[in-house]
Amino acid sequence: METTAKEYNLEINDEVDERYNLEKSTQAACNFFNSSFKKFKNWTLVAASYNMGIGGLNNQISRQYCNNYWDLLLNTETARYVNRIVAIKTIMNDPDKFGFHIKHSELYTPINTYEIAVDSTINDFGIFAFKQNINYKMLKIFNPWLRDNKLTNKNRKEYKILIPKDLNRNFNIPDSLKTEK
Repeated sequence: METTAKEYNLEINDEVDERYNLEKSTQAACNFFNSSFKKFKNWTLVAASYNMGIGGLNNQISRQYCNNYWDLLLNTETARYVNRIVAIKTIMNDPDKFGFHIKHSELYTPINTYEIAVDSTINDFGIFAFKQNINYKMLKIFNPWLRDNKLTNKNRKEYKILIPKDLNRNFNIPDSLKTEK
């Protein structure tokens, strides 16, 4: 949620939404889990608090005079969420037991990337992508946290933009696009 994301220092505005930045949102989630675990001392309650919020879970614990997840009556969405997390953990502990036989050859091959540090305004991500020898689509797939076609960076904050190495191609940039807008 936006409020929680901002509490964990994720930037959210019309151009940037770091909830979609894999590294930053994962770090924020881990920080949330650690903070929530200090409060609840139980990973099942932590999972519930991640779904319904710490305040929402606190309200139900106070209302029901109970701090055992399995004895709490919570909303259906949270109950389903926690049950799915428990199921995934159980399967991942012993995938063969549950019929998941994944061969190494069936795994996705990682796509190598490199980062470009940007601390200035980018007026047009289409032009920016061409200059990196990728297309706009690949730029957006690897950086879903970039929400607009531009990045206004008045404060000169440093952003790290992922560029796929293995997908580099030589694109012919039309002369009309060679000078940035």
